[in-house]
Amino acid sequence: MASNAATLESLLLRAWQRRGVLACMLWPLSLLFGALGAMQRNGYRSGRLLSSRLPAPVIVVGNLFVGGTGKTPLVIWLVHALRNAGYVPGVISRGYGTRHDSVIDVAPDALPAEVGDEPLLIAQRAGCPVMVGRDRVAAARALLQKHPAVNVIVSDDGLQHYRLQRDVEIVLFDERGAGNGWLLPAGPLREPVSRRRDFTVVNAARTPPGVAADIAADSHRMRLVGGFAEALVDPTRRIALGDLSGRILAAAGIGNPERFFSMLRAAGLTIRTMALPDHHDFRDDPFRSVHADVILITEKDAVKCRQIEALKADSRLWVVPVAAQIDGPLAQLILEKLHGHPTA
Repeated sequence: MASNAATLESLLLRAWQRRGVLACMLWPLSLLFGALGAMQRNGYRSGRLLSSRLPAPVIVVGNLFVGGTGKTPLVIWLVHALRNAGYVPGVISRGYGTRHDSVIDVAPDALPAEVGDEPLLIAQRAGCPVMVGRDRVAAARALLQKHPAVNVIVSDDGLQHYRLQRDVEIVLFDERGAGNGWLLPAGPLREPVSRRRDFTVVNAARTPPGVAADIAADSHRMRLVGGFAEALVDPTRRIALGDLSGRILAAAGIGNPERFFSMLRAAGLTIRTMALPDHHDFRDDPFRSVHADVILITEKDAVKCRQIEALKADSRLWVVPVAAQIDGPLAQLILEKLHGHPTA
């Protein structure tokens, strides 16, 4: 079942990288999608649709390409940068796959099914208050009420949630760039690449396709660095990636699994790969019949595997933590944008 879902997802993403037959057939629908999006943006810009300004500055981290481009590591990096500058940051998130409509304060030991895997990882790695909710305005207000010391809010995704006014927008691309440059469903874009933003971050070694030269020239390069693995059964046990041996399987249930696999190959590992759907539910144990000495997984997947009896005791499972490294003065530029806000 998971394999079929991953295959379908992979086929769709490949179709979105070019303007082939399927994309062309869907192109008229993308015009409708774009028109509806433009109407919404114009509605908020003109004041016909009401938006909310919060008493703390809001930084939105998001992507135009549907799916994952590396937002979670960037959010964690940003939280640390803000804290180092003297701010008290908090994070709001949609909480993909959550079962509740209400706003939830994310505890470090929360269940991924209740709060979402990415918000849980942010709470654990960033060590800051995290609030999840489908209504980001409600989530932000609840965050400030529950944690009154918070004086800057980072929104994990939410570029299209225009009801929440924002002070800084960061748009993230990865090596897939803008795909075929078309909007959903003919392409992978939620909004046009020309959409305004304050900063562009490119999570790739080179300028990705479909990103205009002027945007790319003004972008900040980001890379995800991971040099070791830690045992799922005992995180105090660590081993350098280059010291791993035997039959190694790399598995990833993230938006772009190939990014994880490429990082491991760059570390000199010879691996077999298992691409799982984004936000995969590991209760079906995809590793039960796998013949491997070592199974490498992402931190995002590990927050779910740690709460499943059969997996948390599997000594083959090793987690590869990653950290975002960003070239240039992005942190300083963001702080300059925030400077002068009354809550700073």
